[in-house]
Amino acid sequence: MKLDVITLEASPAGSIELDDAIFGLEPRADILHRVVRWQLAKRQAGTHSVLGKSDVSYSTKKIYRQKGTGGARHGSRKAPIFRHGGTYKGPTPRSHAHELTKKFRALGLRHALSAKAGAGDLIVIDEAKLAEGKTKLLAQALKGLGWTKVLVIDGAEVNSNFALAARNIDGIDVLPSVGANVYDILRREKLVLTKAGVEALEARLK
Repeated sequence: MKLDVITLEASPAGSIELDDAIFGLEPRADILHRVVRWQLAKRQAGTHSVLGKSDVSYSTKKIYRQKGTGGARHGSRKAPIFRHGGTYKGPTPRSHAHELTKKFRALGLRHALSAKAGAGDLIVIDEAKLAEGKTKLLAQALKGLGWTKVLVIDGAEVNSNFALAARNIDGIDVLPSVGANVYDILRREKLVLTKAGVEALEARLK
């Protein structure tokens, strides 16, 4: 697959050949769904907690005699049916993470990249560099390119001035190639790769 390369000033900068095994697949929604679900489950805090019968602070004295009252048998006011009683089988702190093989995660990333390429939402730029870390400079460049919600993936390292300028702009995320992931790729309208980013991703996914 051949794609035109542009600069941040929207001028042409040649072309690049993309690996069809990474950017030319037929995207499968089931694979993307499983990887996104794995990502979101892994980052879920899992700190939800409630007080059970043994955790609430209340008298444990038997509230009335066992027989002869005509009422149900009870041992204490900590029972879930009483006000201020403990919660029955409520959530407790736990990890929501589940296993997903390394090969499947890599496959999901290939399908995410292919989905963007197939939809025409993949853009390759020569480099993501700025002379100064000024938000105004980058904001003007993005306006000229018509980008509003984009993910920019660079090579091994992100240019410090570019990252500094992008930090204050809503709708733009910047990641090094090692941080490329399915969820962030799919949640933004456009995927912007630098030439160094393309090389790093192809080396990572081959």
